[in-house]
Amino acid sequence: MKRDIKLIFILAGFIILLSWTVVFSLENRQKVYVLPVSGTVEPGMAAHVKRSLDEIKDEKNVVFVFKMDTFGGRVDAALNIVDTISNVPKGKTIAYVEKRAISAGALIALSSNMLFMKENTIIGDCAPMIKTKEGQKMAGEKVQTVLRAKFRALAKKNNYPVKLAESMVSLDMEVYKIVMDSKTQFMDKKAYDDLTKEEKEKISSKKTIVAKGELLTMDDAEAFDLKFSQKSVSSLKEALSFAGYDSVEIVTIEESWSVSFVRFLQPFLPMMMLMGIGALYTEIKAPGFGLPGIAGIILLGLVFLNQYLVGLADYTELLIMLIGVLLLGVEVFVLPGFGIAGVAGLVVIASGLVLSFQGFVLPDPQFPWEGALLMKNLALVSGCFLFAFLISLFLIRFVLPNIAKVVKGPYLGTDLKDSHVDAVGSLSIKPGDTGIAHSFLRPSGKVMINNKKIDAIARGEFIAQGAAIIIDKIDQNRVIVKPEKKLG
Repeated sequence: MKRDIKLIFILAGFIILLSWTVVFSLENRQKVYVLPVSGTVEPGMAAHVKRSLDEIKDEKNVVFVFKMDTFGGRVDAALNIVDTISNVPKGKTIAYVEKRAISAGALIALSSNMLFMKENTIIGDCAPMIKTKEGQKMAGEKVQTVLRAKFRALAKKNNYPVKLAESMVSLDMEVYKIVMDSKTQFMDKKAYDDLTKEEKEKISSKKTIVAKGELLTMDDAEAFDLKFSQKSVSSLKEALSFAGYDSVEIVTIEESWSVSFVRFLQPFLPMMMLMGIGALYTEIKAPGFGLPGIAGIILLGLVFLNQYLVGLADYTELLIMLIGVLLLGVEVFVLPGFGIAGVAGLVVIASGLVLSFQGFVLPDPQFPWEGALLMKNLALVSGCFLFAFLISLFLIRFVLPNIAKVVKGPYLGTDLKDSHVDAVGSLSIKPGDTGIAHSFLRPSGKVMINNKKIDAIARGEFIAQGAAIIIDKIDQNRVIVKPEKKLG
């Protein structure tokens, strides 16, 4: 009996120890977080990457994989993503090119500590492009030199070929693969030309990798040969196995519905802003508060909310726009007409919208694209205001008055267009009656005829107060007079 009890205690202890071991192993199991980087690189993507990494980067024993499939996008958004990835502890980031990493995508891929490429994929071509009147053109040297410096820094940090990384940016770079003293290195034309005659004699092999006028773009095999990619693989699982992560828990971070909605709205923000401003202007000019006002508030609210969620707008921009709305309210309800308050309100609202489309107030000279982005945002907001004004005028003049013809009634069967009070007829006056000007007529004023004060309009000239006048014509309720010329 005692022996059985002893065996039971031993078995129970073994089970408890085994359970603790399993729980400890699961808690300390290597986790791999896979974050897709697909589609256009824009502020919504940058906000999603930052928010995702901020939530989990402090976890122990984790690795981040950035699954690349992008043709690129905005430079500022790409640099924000690069900064986010660069803040992850060294050795914990892997870029996996599933289809392509072009332009800004190449910059993001090289910010990771290791690079793997799926078979038949490509990477490279990060020439900065700007829009001009003639179409898309490559940005100038001021922009290129900043991007080259960023590529150079990332290449040094993650052990990629520096000169080849720089050649993804500039067309005028020519890069050679040189074997000197049994050592292989990549050298640009300028560095090669600076070699001494003795150093050139030590070169046993020279091959042009990037010709002048070309941008470095590589498939998976070329990226492996040029020491960018660790290996060409058939799947992410193979890449992780090669990197030493066999028994791992893979967690894919999918976009939430809010992030997907924000990224979906990005291309439509200018149109939404145009419609929102136009709807508000229509509401101000139309009596009451109805559908245009509600639609305008919703549209501009979505524009601001979108920019807030991507991290470009903050409470400062919200406060600026509220001040602009208050100034417009003062102009409409307190100071009739359209003066200083109205103009100031529009300027303040426009300033708030411009700031909500960028992550800076004034452009930094070190980042030349910020100046171009500021001019683009100014043109966008100004254009939206102009077109909104024109569209609103069209709606107020031609659309709103004709709504009754489209919308079913019931309506009154008659209108008042031919109705008027014949006030002049009740005064018993007629053309030819004379009197005096009770006030100055410039050209309208008051006259005294038959001891009755009457509103009148001077024909052809101003009439001084007290001058003799004669009724020239009565047109409905308008009394038209002229100076009476007396015979000498």
